Amino acid sequence: MATKMEAFPAPDQLKNAAPKPLELQTEELAELEAVDPGLIKQARQKQTVLVTGHAGFIGFHTAKALLERGDKVIGFDSLNSHYDTRLKRERLTMLEEIAKATGAKYHSVRADLCDGKELHECLETYKVQRVIHLAGQTDKFLSNENPTACVQNNINSFVSLLEACRNFKIHHLTYASSHAVYGAGFQKPMSERDSANHPQRLDAATQRACELMAHSYSHQFKLPTTGLRFFSVYGPWGRPDSVLFAFTKRILEGKPIQIYNDGSNTRDYTYVTDLVEAVLRASDTPAEPNPVWLVEAPDQASSNAPWRVLNVGNSLPVSIEELIAALEHALEKTAVKEYITGPILEKSQSCADVTALEAATQFRPSTPLEKGIAEFAAWYRQYHQV
Repeated sequence: MATKMEAFPAPDQLKNAAPKPLELQTEELAELEAVDPGLIKQARQKQTVLVTGHAGFIGFHTAKALLERGDKVIGFDSLNSHYDTRLKRERLTMLEEIAKATGAKYHSVRADLCDGKELHECLETYKVQRVIHLAGQTDKFLSNENPTACVQNNINSFVSLLEACRNFKIHHLTYASSHAVYGAGFQKPMSERDSANHPQRLDAATQRACELMAHSYSHQFKLPTTGLRFFSVYGPWGRPDSVLFAFTKRILEGKPIQIYNDGSNTRDYTYVTDLVEAVLRASDTPAEPNPVWLVEAPDQASSNAPWRVLNVGNSLPVSIEELIAALEHALEKTAVKEYITGPILEKSQSCADVTALEAATQFRPSTPLEKGIAEFAAWYRQYHQV
């Protein structure tokens, strides 16, 4: 399962890789100083970070980036079987090899977040300072088929995590949410200041509930929390049950791609390395109370408590037809299309307003779809040897 992509080396390639320096490069420090001199001290102080869901797609990439910059990473994952666990185990193997190559400290814990005892022991044993919560169930079909499991995996586990963060005085909890929370009430582009009180799917409703529960802990216990609303993340080592995987597989096999309705549905696709950069920058800058927040005109994106929500997207909607065209170009093969009528589970357009993200982190995702799809397609071919 070797791959030639430099950005995503296979475990056997990492064994002989030279360790990356743990200190940030001079030019990176200069950039931080230009933004805020206090960030330099923060950047040099390596953190112990708990990453939940580190065997998953986004959790793996986040843990990888943390290790490569020298932070101590504690991974926490139940390795559930929502999809083939082989891919999850291969991601974990890569993280072990990256830790060896970089010299960064890494520990992996297999446990359920709802097991409060296991979670508390983990935070205490490893002296965790920050938490990045990327575990949870985001599959809209699974949430319809098994709503009880959706609530258990998203809400109950988050309450357990909030309690642990409160008890161990975690410096900052950064957690994944989704653009799906906007549901029926969004404008375009979607802003954190818009209403998010009409989700159209159960998994989106649980994510919105988590945002509100986080606010209660930020208000009562002064726990800094940042919710990141992800917009359609894609890239190498992604979920095999995703649309991108399904389209790629069928194009390469010469089988028809089923396109719901007329193919004009649009989504804001975010390349995974852009998303991870946003996650790390948000985690590095803990939420603070908004000094101009008013009870009379409450800002939906912030609070007088150390709480905030931020969009993370590419701010460029792409239609299904455009996505398929990018895949056709990257794979050098024409897709066979079959147009069908299907259910509309939610509004078919998404576009992120990332003004607040850029103000908070001095970063906005910008990877063009064609480049991201080319990276994904190259990895897919190498991984599957096709």
